[in-house]
Amino acid sequence: MISARDIASATAAAACVSRTHEAIAEFLKEGQTLAEIDSFVERTLNRLDCKSCFLGYKVRGHPPFPSHACISVNECVVHGTHDMTTKGIAEGDLVSIDIGVRHQGWIGDAAWTYLIKSGDDLSHALLRSGRESLRRGVAAMQPGRPLIDWARAVQNCVEKESGFFLVRGLGGHGYGKTLHAPPFVSNVVPTYPGEWSEAWTTFKPGMLIAVEPMIAVSTTEIVSQGTAWPILTGDGSLSVHYEADVLITADGPVNLTADLFTLPDVVG
Repeated sequence: MISARDIASATAAAACVSRTHEAIAEFLKEGQTLAEIDSFVERTLNRLDCKSCFLGYKVRGHPPFPSHACISVNECVVHGTHDMTTKGIAEGDLVSIDIGVRHQGWIGDAAWTYLIKSGDDLSHALLRSGRESLRRGVAAMQPGRPLIDWARAVQNCVEKESGFFLVRGLGGHGYGKTLHAPPFVSNVVPTYPGEWSEAWTTFKPGMLIAVEPMIAVSTTEIVSQGTAWPILTGDGSLSVHYEADVLITADGPVNLTADLFTLPDVVG
């Protein structure tokens, strides 16, 4: 069982993530490069007395992750790096920024998507779907209920109601003093036995879970190139990424990054 002290530490780490996103929302402007955005994230984390838990992160088959944040633009769903392009962000771009921090030994990890200056109806609908699916999914994370309840809530919102697509093969995860820990939390209901072995694992008080809908306009497929980190939509369609840090308690889920819902959709 997680202690009160541990909960306080996890809450403080999540607060660092929220404060960083608030600063990012004020900072983002048309024309900025991904390298400039990543440098701003580094400075902000230093000011908050925390460090990126993404920088240098190692996964078999990839070089160490080179950036302080994951900065993913338009068709890049997740794991965008500061050096993937030198082009500045432009009006109408959807910029998803995933912030992962280590603060006093604990992890905070949450993503949000920002629309630069203005956008069309499709972009706004995609943003609404991302925010609402995260909100409904978190509400479904009740103690004693199976993980599949999260997927049902998110998939119903995104695919049945909004007409968009959750990309397959990616999902949320447990965390704590490490960035990734069991369980894996799929965003979609399994379609065959064994597809998601933890689907009927139950939410238990004390669990810390980072849940994250990743949504594309017109595909469930993702692609990447060789050992490069960025993961793109299979058809080049627009995407958004939202993520929250959730503590399961006996009374229900507590979104430790709930302040992100106060962020503006449109920035710059």
